[in-house]
Amino acid sequence: MALLEEYKAHTAERAELGVPPLVLTADQTAELVELLKASPVADAAYAIELFETKIPAGVDDAAYIKAAFLNDIVKGDATCTEIDAVRATELLGTMLGGFNVAPLVDALSSSDAAIAESAATQLKNTLLVYDSFNDVKALMDGGNALAKEVVESWANAEWFYNKPEMKKEITLTVYKIPGETNTDDLSPASEAFTRADVPLHANSFLINRMDNPLDTMKELKSKGNPLVYVGDVVGTGSSRKSGINSLQWHMGEDIPYIPGKRTGGVVIGDIIAPIFFNTAEDGGCIPIQAPTANLNTGDVITLKPFDGVIECDGKVVSEFTIEPNTLPDEMRAGGRVPLIIGKGLTAKAREALGMDAGDIFMTPDVPADNGKGFTLAQKMVGKAAGMDGVKPGVYSEPVCTTVGSQDTTGAMTRDEVKDLAALNFGADFVLQSFCHTSAYPKPADIKLQHTLPEFMTDRKGFTLRPGDGVIHSWLNRMCMPDTVGTGADSHTRFPIGISFPAGSGLVAFAAVTGMMPLTMPESVLVKFKGEMQPGITLRDMVNAIPHQAIKDGLLTVEKAGKKNIFAGRILEIEGLEDLKAEQAFELSDASAERSAAACTVKLNKEPVIEYLESNVALIEELIAQGYEDKATLERRAQKMRDWIANPVLMEADADAEYAAVIEIDMSEITEPIVACPNDPDDVKTLTEVAEAGLRVEMDEVFIGSCMTNIGLFRANAEVLRGEGPVETKLWVCPPTKMDEKTLQEEGYYSVFGMAGARIEPPGCSLCMGNQAAVKQNAWVFSTSTRNFDNRLGKGSQVYLGSAELAAVVALKGRLPSAAEYAEIVADKIKPEMTDDIYKYLNFNKVSKEELEAMVE
Repeated sequence: MALLEEYKAHTAERAELGVPPLVLTADQTAELVELLKASPVADAAYAIELFETKIPAGVDDAAYIKAAFLNDIVKGDATCTEIDAVRATELLGTMLGGFNVAPLVDALSSSDAAIAESAATQLKNTLLVYDSFNDVKALMDGGNALAKEVVESWANAEWFYNKPEMKKEITLTVYKIPGETNTDDLSPASEAFTRADVPLHANSFLINRMDNPLDTMKELKSKGNPLVYVGDVVGTGSSRKSGINSLQWHMGEDIPYIPGKRTGGVVIGDIIAPIFFNTAEDGGCIPIQAPTANLNTGDVITLKPFDGVIECDGKVVSEFTIEPNTLPDEMRAGGRVPLIIGKGLTAKAREALGMDAGDIFMTPDVPADNGKGFTLAQKMVGKAAGMDGVKPGVYSEPVCTTVGSQDTTGAMTRDEVKDLAALNFGADFVLQSFCHTSAYPKPADIKLQHTLPEFMTDRKGFTLRPGDGVIHSWLNRMCMPDTVGTGADSHTRFPIGISFPAGSGLVAFAAVTGMMPLTMPESVLVKFKGEMQPGITLRDMVNAIPHQAIKDGLLTVEKAGKKNIFAGRILEIEGLEDLKAEQAFELSDASAERSAAACTVKLNKEPVIEYLESNVALIEELIAQGYEDKATLERRAQKMRDWIANPVLMEADADAEYAAVIEIDMSEITEPIVACPNDPDDVKTLTEVAEAGLRVEMDEVFIGSCMTNIGLFRANAEVLRGEGPVETKLWVCPPTKMDEKTLQEEGYYSVFGMAGARIEPPGCSLCMGNQAAVKQNAWVFSTSTRNFDNRLGKGSQVYLGSAELAAVVALKGRLPSAAEYAEIVADKIKPEMTDDIYKYLNFNKVSKEELEAMVE
């Protein structure tokens, strides 16, 4: 009884927060099972409610205990006065897959016809059966009639037809957020530690953007309709899955027997960021890209997805084309991910029965091939999908060679892997980092740091340790040239190969299955030419891309009616082929701020070979120091050695087609370019900043994030050297422990110390703003990734630019003029110094003792 009373008290505490209770743990589930074995069951109705609806499904530890108890009831090895054997099979059928499947398969052979028939009914609607399919087929081949019924049901996709079709008309009440909604609005970084607790995290939905958003939604719901989220630009940034989770919690519907999660919902935007769009698809939320000018908060609208219209008061107020054309099937299946899994099961069953493929499901539209060549990205995806190339608009399922997960999304990824009922990873290399929470962990972060590594390594993943550094600085070193990958972080943008970042649900799917669904986007080619001028940096080239796009009329800063040629497309960069891989990442990384789906950087073989040789040495040292999974690390190192032995890189065809071509003449860029507060698209030269009359005085300066490498810290320190304490607060955060130890050995930490810097442990630090933060309303110059409202601190106004400029800003306490910058940098970083400053970590060229010290 103690469990029931404690849970009632816990439920009351959570109700004060406006959220349901947490799911039962494995220990609580075991205690509940003992209560259910008693005769009579105390407080039976409540105990059964908890057992049926408060235990997670899939391969959660609590689900294992639940499935085992139900299996014992089915077999007659345990009794419960409230659950008979047939009901036990029915409850097994609510658990999605994993630990419930083997008991159901065994029950097909039960001598009790009612049990066997019930088990068959449950299996017909269970998709996550994996290798247990072979067990059902073996029973069928052995003459088990019910097993044959199950296979035939799968083959005929009854699991799909048993679900309701997407509605032809949906009545909704509009909740509109004008302008751009980024995912920090939907899922604030400051609340990242609650993301796995979906209902609680949903309480922070829009709290930094709107006044009393929860009360507003409650009032709008009083009209009796579900809400629809509407905005001009929706879902830019990161944290896509947690953003969708919160949206669905407020605007979706409960999932029977699955606690703490919801499905459904609708989001409408003039522009929906590509990863957010895909994450909505995956989770069963309808994403519609349509004009929203005539939609206002409180409007009661009728969405007609098949007709492509939105009506209000009987009048058409917006029109659209449903995309992708398979969206109705995705929504009927409960999302894109369950549709893919279900289609795979149906195909497998039809093959087992000797049936043809059939025409059960909608097929993706295939655009006509115009005979033109392929871009570099199209060739990379084609190679991963077993084709020469994949043209824009073509659906494929490329192999995901490398998958990344970080800590503020890791708990959600873990839950998604459990929901997929997976005990092993199918992807060749899966990495888990602890970079976003390692510096100042909250109790929830500490718990995750203790529990998540084992979960990942049990499935043959490679797990970093807290303090090792930023996920991207590590994951990039594990990549293979010309391959495809993904990661649950929007800055998963490989410098070699190509990555399509995704929400944690799709990342879990890619990790488990080793592939990901992809409708190939168009590409935008950015061609650099000319010579980079003295004092100008790669970060200026990063900002030159949107700067030139604005000049070319391909990008606007204004959110209403926003134009963005990069949104949802692949950014392909040429003209900088001799860059080191670390430098190339500075360019590819920033494609996230363009809202691009992915990025490629054309490199010559020499820097790629140099990078892989260094990475092999690093991996060998990781193995020597006991990092796991050893076999996964060894396999990746050997693949790198094999590539080095036969180094071949793909190139775009000369007649490849692009949605746009942007040419940037580096010889014309003679002063730094910065992103102005608070929009990474609002880029200006220092002169243009002055002409616009923007504030130039700064309170704080941050050098750090995945946009930096060791050369940039050296350059920053050389500008600071000998100048004493700086005029601003200065934050310094190296991306990895190897950078940290090298900078210490080279004496640069002394320079930072003399400047009065606050030196952070390796990791993300201020970049995400979920731990340390700048002072409220501070004006900041930062080398970090993005400058969305409130990201580095509440009310912060943030400029983004180079590490070199950051040093000058720190010294001056303000943005300098172009002339001041040029004079200071020319004096501090002389041409003869550049080779020593801008050199990178080649682990194969240091002594064994040095490498051991870097990694330990």
